Amino acid sequence: MNKNELIADVAERAGLSKADAGKAVDGIVASIEAALKAGGEVRIVGFGTFSVSARAATTGRNPRTGETISIPASKQPKFKAGAPLKQSVNS
Repeated sequence: MNKNELIADVAERAGLSKADAGKAVDGIVASIEAALKAGGEVRIVGFGTFSVSARAATTGRNPRTGETISIPASKQPKFKAGAPLKQSVNS
């Protein structure tokens, strides 16, 4: 499912126009992104938790040349599915 399909499905399920559903989906994504940028997390009960994980700096190897390179520290977004979501996918 891509974003346009998601918007169409939300519009149908919520009885909204596609334009309103698109604004809602964009708003949710922007809110989650803003919370993660601020270092917080977003918990949606029954669905899951969006959070940020810190990844330490490491050294790696260029597979072409074998040269050692340094990989800088970074923050990675994570999603952990909640138990009800896991159950619905597995049933």
